[in-house]
Amino acid sequence: MKSLIITADDFGASSQVNEAVERAHVQGVLSAASLMVSAPGAAEAVAIAQRTPSLAVGLHLVLVEGRPTLPPDQVPDLVDESGLFRIDMVRAGVTLFFLPAARRQLAAEITAQFEAYAATGLVLDHVNAHKHFHLHPTIAGLILKIGARFGLNASRLPIEPRGVLARIEPQASYPAEPVVDLWAAWARRRFRAAGLTVPDQVFGLRWSGAMSAKRLGGVIAHLPPGLSEVYLHPATDRYEGSAPGYGYVEELAALTDPTVIAAVRVGPIALGGFGAHIAGQQTKEPLA
Repeated sequence: MKSLIITADDFGASSQVNEAVERAHVQGVLSAASLMVSAPGAAEAVAIAQRTPSLAVGLHLVLVEGRPTLPPDQVPDLVDESGLFRIDMVRAGVTLFFLPAARRQLAAEITAQFEAYAATGLVLDHVNAHKHFHLHPTIAGLILKIGARFGLNASRLPIEPRGVLARIEPQASYPAEPVVDLWAAWARRRFRAAGLTVPDQVFGLRWSGAMSAKRLGGVIAHLPPGLSEVYLHPATDRYEGSAPGYGYVEELAALTDPTVIAAVRVGPIALGGFGAHIAGQQTKEPLA
């Protein structure tokens, strides 16, 4: 039996996202969600998670393009003049690597986000980072060190098999991304060495914001052996801060599409969150 996690990122970003996450789980194939603890809709997302215990929820660390959990004056090297995290990931990454003060602020902010998540009372299913910023070696190291105090035992590393994508859309081109692939492979080795569960493959990187029902169904039909994760960004509509060009509504439709639901039910697939797979408690048919 193949193991699958289908995750919604940006849980808590807005009511539009929160409603989509609940609908996609109750009516579709969504099995997990990653919570932004300081986003505008975080409290609403927590309430949804508390009344929907079958939804596995983890922490979506935000360290770029978002608001810090700590007051901006406590993380001055991480934020811009508006008090929000910087949007230039390259510049931010260099700052974190070379500036000791920035690393101390980063450690404090990561700790604050773990603490905020713990305060919700939700079980910590997994941790990942917005824009995959946990590939940065400094951030990765701090996540492992700090996360160990909060029961961290699973994370996503974006290693996407291009061969599967080519089988779904053979007419398209899927060029290698050597920098991302190199850092993701390195991080996966590091995280697994620390005892974390990491998927064998992840889907959603090249189709981020564009995971149609056909594409999601194709991933399920061609799912490789081992543990796979597919991540999406469903929402009922666009919202303040939403990414240009993302098909939020289309991704929600994919998660609730009858053919996708049938493919999960019919195939030899165990669907669940990270915790269920770690515990060996996956369910063949988690849907109502």
